Formats: sequence, C-alpha cells, structure tokens
Amino acid sequence: MVVAFGADHGGYRLKNALIEFARSAGYQVIDFGVNSDDSADYPDYARAVAEAITSGRAQFGVLICRTGAGMCISANKIHGIRAVMAYQPEIARLSRLHNHANVLCFGADFITVEAGKEILKTFLETPTSDDPRHIRRVEKIMKLEG
Repeated sequence: MVVAFGADHGGYRLKNALIEFARSAGYQVIDFGVNSDDSADYPDYARAVAEAITSGRAQFGVLICRTGAGMCISANKIHGIRAVMAYQPEIARLSRLHNHANVLCFGADFITVEAGKEILKTFLETPTSDDPRHIRRVEKIMKLEG
C-alpha cells in the first residue's frame, strides 16, 4: 500500500516523523515535500497528494500544515478526494469506515508525534464499510462534486 505525504513549512517536521513511522510499519511512501521550514504554499502540496491518489499512484494521503484546515479545504477541492482532519483515533476510524476518507489532515501545532502515529495507524488499518447506508451517503458526497 502506498501513502502520499505532503506538508507546508509548518508541518514538515511532523511529516518526516510520520513518514518514518509509515515506512517502519511496511507502507511504501511518496514524499511530495516540503523538506525545510522555508515558507511554502499548502495548496500546492495538497494538490500533489490528491492527484497521486486520483491517478492511482497512492491509496492514501497525509497532509500537514499548522492547523490542518488549509490542507483539508484544498484537498477536498479535487474530485475523488475525501479529506478529513482527525485529532483522535476514533475520528480517523469513523471517517474511514463511514465516509471512506482517503486523505488524513493534521495541524502540526495541535498534535504530538505520538498522537499522530496512533491516528495514522488507525486511519490506514480501518477498512471502508460496505453497509448500504454508508455507500449511499458516500455516493451522494461524490455527486456534490459535479
């Protein structure tokens, strides 16, 4: 399974820690940057990660900025992306299970590395639900994209 990562300057340290964690757990990783704390525009990285998913190069994405909000908003503009911000494992689990989320967003200013690892692990290990009500709702979400 391939996980695409992207961060702006506010999230690059957390991104690096989560990439190391994902690799140690056996996931393949695509790192779209950034690789320093020099100022960078988060929509560029959200787009790169989202397009890796929609093209099939990656199955999941992780995006990190200072709040997580800018990355989440940007990623959700891309057709086929269901990005969520999760600050607890249960939110990550339910977002995968019920909403079939494929991108996890973090705010580096509001989460520790250890919490991020636990949330990421939960997100990546949770399957999507095949319950008809969840499938119906996800299909309605996708229709909102036009």
